[in-house]
Amino acid sequence: MEEKARMAEHTSAELKALAIEALEDKKAKDVVAIDIDNLTVLADSFVICNGTSTTHIKALADSVEKTLLDAFGIAVKRREGYNSARWILLDYGDVIVHVFHEKDRRFYDLERLWSDGVVTYKGRPDS
Repeated sequence: MEEKARMAEHTSAELKALAIEALEDKKAKDVVAIDIDNLTVLADSFVICNGTSTTHIKALADSVEKTLLDAFGIAVKRREGYNSARWILLDYGDVIVHVFHEKDRRFYDLERLWSDGVVTYKGRPDS
C-alpha cells in the first residue's frame, strides 16, 4: 500500500522524464517516449531505447531502477528479460521502459506498432 501512495505522489510525466534522464545519463541510444494513454489502458507511456551490448543494456535498466527508487522511492513493479539482456522491460504501471539490443529493437519495432501514439520525446539518433 505504501508503494501505491508514493506512486500517486508523482505523475506519469514525472516518472517518464526521470527515466529518460537516467537513460540519457548512461548514454542510451535513440531514446523515444510515446504517450499511449489515448490508445490503451496498458500504460500512459512507453520509453524505448537501445544499448550497445548486454552489459550496457543491463546498466541502462539498473540506472532507471536506481534513479526512480532514489528520487521517488518507487521500485519497479515487474522486470522481464534482465538475464538475457536482449530486451529488458521495466514496468512502473503508468510508464513502461523498454531497453533493447539494437537488432531486437528493429525486429519488434514498437515505434511502428504504437505509431498512433504521440511521440513526446525523441533523443538524438546518435546519443
